[in-house]
Amino acid sequence: MRRSGIASFVLWICLTILTLLPVWWMLVVSMRPRVKLYSKSVLIDDLYWDNFLAVLNSSTFLQYLWNSMIVATSNAALVCALGLLAAFGLTRYKISGGDNVFFWLITNRMAPPAVFLLPLFLLFTKWFVFGDFMLFDTKIGLILLYCVFNLPFAIWLLKGMLDGIPLELDEAARVDGATTGQVLSHVILPLARPGLAVTFILTWIFAWNEYLFAATLTSSADARTVTTALAEYVSVTGTNWGEMAAMAFLTTLPALVVLGFVQKHIVTGLTFGALKG
Repeated sequence: MRRSGIASFVLWICLTILTLLPVWWMLVVSMRPRVKLYSKSVLIDDLYWDNFLAVLNSSTFLQYLWNSMIVATSNAALVCALGLLAAFGLTRYKISGGDNVFFWLITNRMAPPAVFLLPLFLLFTKWFVFGDFMLFDTKIGLILLYCVFNLPFAIWLLKGMLDGIPLELDEAARVDGATTGQVLSHVILPLARPGLAVTFILTWIFAWNEYLFAATLTSSADARTVTTALAEYVSVTGTNWGEMAAMAFLTTLPALVVLGFVQKHIVTGLTFGALKG
């Protein structure tokens, strides 16, 4: 038993090192000037902050960062609200073909995103055009698009969590005269908060990290997200690895902050309903 514990400890140490090694190397590269970029050392020799200062002093980076915050947060909030309503309907009401509806909701997560790229580009530039306004190169376009891909995942996640909330609580509330809206807001919502926290952080991270659609369906700094900014450090004259690594490192910090706020709910939310029955 003791050997098994030691082996598990060593395994987790190795996995932790493998997980953190890319992050460490990214930090090392960001702290190097160009002349030392290809040094074989894996340690930070000097505290070279010029790469970080160049990124932080760039108004374009700050605009991209702000765009990402708006798109990711708005998408996560909208997905959580719609996902909760959909999961409530699927778990609390007998819908004809409900299982099939639930299955078909998940199927759009099975295809690679690149399959949808050309149809979405045509829709954004040719069909979703209202006078002078079109969804192409807008933040609202990205928010709605990410909902298409994140909402089925949110419904799947929240449905499993709502299945773990006894129906007797709904019935008891209705006996006391509660309406459907009151049952949802006063019974389901407080109990589903851990699940909503998990859904929020996962969909937020999906939207924050997405690159393909953001790079294809936006063209200006008014709508482009921070992930697309990384590609701008690659040019015909070469790649600015130091500033790219600095931006990549800074890009991970907001995700860590959001994760820290909801960390206590993650384990509870992921295991909620697992012991039903």
